[in-house]
Amino acid sequence: MKTTEALPPLSSSNKRLETTMDKGTIIGMTSGLGLVALTMVMGGGIAPFIDIPSLIMVLGGTIAATLVNFQFQDVMGLMKVTRKLLKDAPMTPQKYIEQIVAISKKARTNGLLAIEEDLESVDEDFMKVTLQHVVNGTEAEDLNNIMRAELAIMAERHKMGQKIYMAMATYSPAFGMVGTLIGLILMLQNLSDPSSVGPGMSMAMVTTFYGSLFANLFFMPMAGKLKMRSAQEIQFKEMLLMGILSVQAEESPRVIQNKLQSFLPPLERGVESQSAEE
Repeated sequence: MKTTEALPPLSSSNKRLETTMDKGTIIGMTSGLGLVALTMVMGGGIAPFIDIPSLIMVLGGTIAATLVNFQFQDVMGLMKVTRKLLKDAPMTPQKYIEQIVAISKKARTNGLLAIEEDLESVDEDFMKVTLQHVVNGTEAEDLNNIMRAELAIMAERHKMGQKIYMAMATYSPAFGMVGTLIGLILMLQNLSDPSSVGPGMSMAMVTTFYGSLFANLFFMPMAGKLKMRSAQEIQFKEMLLMGILSVQAEESPRVIQNKLQSFLPPLERGVESQSAEE
């Protein structure tokens, strides 16, 4: 009797990488703020750009308008999304390709029901649920429809975060202008003192500065990163779905590996391993 083969174990390095900060996001934001601060210092100092009422107007107004436009729970959920964006969670498709190839070998040797005992070794929820459907005997067409509906729902959830950030990028400059108009109105009421016109105008313009800064350095880039991360995750899960459907169809492990490696960049595909042999 042929022995079964366990799925490849998770590597400790992958677990460590999941907890590291996203260097691109952190470096981009800090360097952007640093360049703005450096320009302020070279122009005469940071003090003229610090104004708490202007900051309250821009951030408070942006948050208020966002709450009006979106559901409260969606806005609160943005905090969780933001925490994920600040963490570097690199996907490791090669690891899962190896797992799917091992699953295909086991299924061809011992049948699809034999892979149920290894489901606990799968740490990717989408992959585990899809495999469970296979073990339960779900037809290939139904399985494809079910999991693609899951992907569509996930994509819509991701779009909500993108929409909220893009809305905030729109509201932020608008409330900057509102603050500027308030400052100009108050300044015009005090034209009897010419010496106050310059400082008053400067203070009024600070809110416009805050609105543009938050929109272009934080809100729009975060929306862009959400869009990129969503596209990567969907492509990754489509790869998993294709692989598991191929396992269900009892395709050759070598064919499955070649199909799945087509999702990888050419430099990451490497040479076929001997583990994919029939």
